[in-house]
Amino acid sequence: MRELLSENLLHLAKISPKPLYIVGGAVRDFLAGHPTENADFDLSAPISAEGFVSVAKSAGFQVVAVYKNTGTVKLKDDLNKDYEFTSFRSDKYVRGVHTPVEIFFTDDILLDAKRRDFTANAVYYDIQKDEIVDPLHGVDAIREKTLITVDDPEKVFGEDGLRLMRLARQAGQLGFIPEEKTLLGAKNHAKLILDITPERIFAELSMILSADEKYGVKDGHYRALKVLEDTLVLHELFPELTLGKGLTQRTDFHSYDVLEHSLRACLYARKDVRLSALLHDVGKPYCHFQDGNSYEHPREGARIAEEILDRLKAPKRLKAEVCKLVELHMYDFDLKTKEPKLRRFFVANYPILDKLIAVKQADFSACKDDLSVCPTALKWEAVFKRMKEERAPLTLKQLAVNGNDLLREGYPPTALSELLQRLLLHAVVFPKENHKARLLQLARAFFKEISC
Repeated sequence: MRELLSENLLHLAKISPKPLYIVGGAVRDFLAGHPTENADFDLSAPISAEGFVSVAKSAGFQVVAVYKNTGTVKLKDDLNKDYEFTSFRSDKYVRGVHTPVEIFFTDDILLDAKRRDFTANAVYYDIQKDEIVDPLHGVDAIREKTLITVDDPEKVFGEDGLRLMRLARQAGQLGFIPEEKTLLGAKNHAKLILDITPERIFAELSMILSADEKYGVKDGHYRALKVLEDTLVLHELFPELTLGKGLTQRTDFHSYDVLEHSLRACLYARKDVRLSALLHDVGKPYCHFQDGNSYEHPREGARIAEEILDRLKAPKRLKAEVCKLVELHMYDFDLKTKEPKLRRFFVANYPILDKLIAVKQADFSACKDDLSVCPTALKWEAVFKRMKEERAPLTLKQLAVNGNDLLREGYPPTALSELLQRLLLHAVVFPKENHKARLLQLARAFFKEISC
């Protein structure tokens, strides 16, 4: 591991009055064989923040911030790489409070290790001695690809509800399996996730939904979601979604209940639509218990998805996109939509059309684990091909007239938006008429309709 370290860091370890360690993810990933070139190096030593600052400056580091209460120092080396140092310490928590209420600084590496979450993250690398220090047998956990809490799971999860999601995320990212006792401890404290701020929950959820990409662990995001399900954290976060557990569907179309179908839609989804895929059928349980059928589940699902994303304080633009994709995910599911209407639908939803097709594909694949191209995508791609060959306009920029052309013809500014939209919807069905003279002629007829 020594060859990965900068000269600044090696010098800092050499002049440090106490052994300086790298601890946490970088050490774990190195031992697990994961790439560490861009890893964040968390440093630790039995040195006070103030004492470390003076040593770090003399080794050529830039000190960015100092937090004396937690013994934390943020710094950069001469290559502008970020580091975070924390003094050896032991923390005291109160149930339901995410941050420690008391901090005790210590010289004992075992106490420092026990304030962390999982043994795989509590392995230390002594920089000066170039050796691993393993107070909690974390090396064995890494070798066996197991997640084990650093102390009694009841204590570890009782201290910090965010560890519930970290368990799921790391299981997915690393391909590690939580031990049974750890899973049970998380399950017993599932409700503590509700003490965490929505922003932190959403940030963890976002990392979970891309967990497979961190180290290339196949289906890592699905594995992480299954851990959330097994520990009941998924139920605490998305009770509307887990209401689908055990809710069977037509066996000629589906192999799974509504919840598992939703999880598998996320499994098969492209990264940028996984949240939409996860929530695409969130309206089904509500409609089933309300109406006895699922006919209105796209509309109700969009409403419920909005409520969920409001709770999580998701970005507004993302929320709007997810809700729209949920609302439209069943459009043309029976392949009966006529091509002119479909073309107009393409125009109306062009900004999200590619993502809608991706959600439809994920939905199709999740029904019976069928990875072939879904029938809707085949149909829509054929229509797109014809439209491309015909040079059909999909956006106002591709229309042969613009607002200035209409103004010169004397149309009032208040009518321009609707006129242009009508012209676009006409031209997408009749691409040969997308030329200026014909569109201006049509504009006169459309304006009369508007004015009536």
